[in-house]
Amino acid sequence: MMLPDKITILDEAPTLALFCKVIDNYGDIGICWRLARQLQQEHGIAVTLWVDDLPSFQRICPALALDIDLQQLLGVTVRHWRDQAAVFSTAEVADIVIEFFGCDIPPGYIGAMAQCTPRPVWLNLEGLSAEEWVEGCHRLPSPHPRLPLTKHFFFPGFTDKTGGLLHEASLEQQRSQFQSDPAAAAAFMAQLGVTAAELVALKVSLFCYPQAPVAPLLQAWQGGAAAITCLVPEGVASAAIAAFLGADAIAGAARTCGALTVRVLPFVSQQDYDRLLWACDVNFVRGEDSFVRAQWAGKPFVWHIYAQDENLHHVKLRAFLQRHVLDIDSAARFSLLWNEAIVGDAAAPIDWDAAWVQFAFDIPNMVAGSANWQRKMLENGDLASNLVKFSCSLRQ
Repeated sequence: MMLPDKITILDEAPTLALFCKVIDNYGDIGICWRLARQLQQEHGIAVTLWVDDLPSFQRICPALALDIDLQQLLGVTVRHWRDQAAVFSTAEVADIVIEFFGCDIPPGYIGAMAQCTPRPVWLNLEGLSAEEWVEGCHRLPSPHPRLPLTKHFFFPGFTDKTGGLLHEASLEQQRSQFQSDPAAAAAFMAQLGVTAAELVALKVSLFCYPQAPVAPLLQAWQGGAAAITCLVPEGVASAAIAAFLGADAIAGAARTCGALTVRVLPFVSQQDYDRLLWACDVNFVRGEDSFVRAQWAGKPFVWHIYAQDENLHHVKLRAFLQRHVLDIDSAARFSLLWNEAIVGDAAAPIDWDAAWVQFAFDIPNMVAGSANWQRKMLENGDLASNLVKFSCSLRQ
């Protein structure tokens, strides 16, 4: 499916303010940074990205300066969101204001929004979910209780009744070019310290939250019949990785034991993380940003979902698996085990060896299914374009 051309709102591209309060270290800012760049590059929108946690931002954008409150990066204005007490004038208010995942933007900014003529489009960009209720809430209005402002909810999702997924217009071309050039992929991995011998094995990228059952999975891989190279970013699953290495889990550290080689990688930019996903055979991802990028990588993946109270994340996980894995039972079961949605007991502990063998056996089926999934998702349009179209309808 052809992606839409650049969209122009009215006679002049608008300004846009995107507020991001980082909760999930890299997931929240990862989504907002990709969205901000795409809105600026593909739609010509002047974007200001407000971020409260610059150190987390810098991990995925090394060019970011931590000691500057206002800076330009790749055409996007980045501002340090320090507190809620700032005072704003109407001239500082953008034409479109987006708060990510219900973060409370400064009251002074909201007050200035109410004084603008015309008033800005105000959107709450929600978190990604495959649950059916999302379709009924997508684009719903929410009038402010006191001020003459209306906020609309905008939900990413997996159907044409939602806002779709983040997907840049050039993404498929970039991925196809990279994956069809083994020399380029090998050169990229070599830059990360991956050796030629490690490239021959099944390559697995590992990005997860600290509570993931990494240790028993490493043990299963170590005793398996097939060689596996596990590539993990520095700072991820540090305790389990250090225990396997017998040393600190710092970038460059590596050890081979049995069938398993574990190598710790430096934290990389978003562009290089995409390449890592493209180059690996299986990707373990977490949160939302890497979760979406794994879907576009066209490789089997296992999602470690952000934990919520009362295990509500298990409901969200099952809703996605019901849409995505179809009849590949091994993929669904492994994902549920990884997220502790299926647990063993003292009498019958989880057999990670068997779970992985079953998952690995179905890797070819998952690869074939991922191509169909991508085509289906592209039919929904991309999140940035859908967001711009909706904002256009509200401004006219």
